[in-house]
Amino acid sequence: MSGKPVQGRMTADGGREVVVFLIGMRFNSWRAVRSWLPVFLAMPRMIKELARDPDSGMIGYRLLPGLPRNFAVLQYWDSKEKLFAYAADQSGEHRPAWAAFNRRVREGRNKVGFWHETYVVPAGSHESIYVNMPSFGLGEALGAVPVGRRGERAVDRMAA
Repeated sequence: MSGKPVQGRMTADGGREVVVFLIGMRFNSWRAVRSWLPVFLAMPRMIKELARDPDSGMIGYRLLPGLPRNFAVLQYWDSKEKLFAYAADQSGEHRPAWAAFNRRVREGRNKVGFWHETYVVPAGSHESIYVNMPSFGLGEALGAVPVGRRGERAVDRMAA
């Protein structure tokens, strides 16, 4: 996280649907570097590819180190259709990485674990607060707006 903190209370602009995608890996055996290193190195290539293409649908991401064995990336997407299109794109970085991982799994190399979760969040169905923070998370991806009047509660904002 970098940047100058924005003073006061901000919230993510909830005016549109967003897809939250969590993806991660687990080092099951530290000594099996040849099994987990390709998985570990594939993610930065995919993130760079997506970040270079504003039409890809990925609108933001955040690295989530979970030491010592886990590592994850939180991603925000325009739509599930764009996320699924990227996953299926034969010419992108994802397909070869996924094929290589599946080959390792079939060969019985259970030295690395992998997971992902996808959440489709309708407009107005998410809530966030950023107090004296630089642009961050969903507020960074969707744009942050000031929270309403003092004392306004999340339940009030989401009921509108």
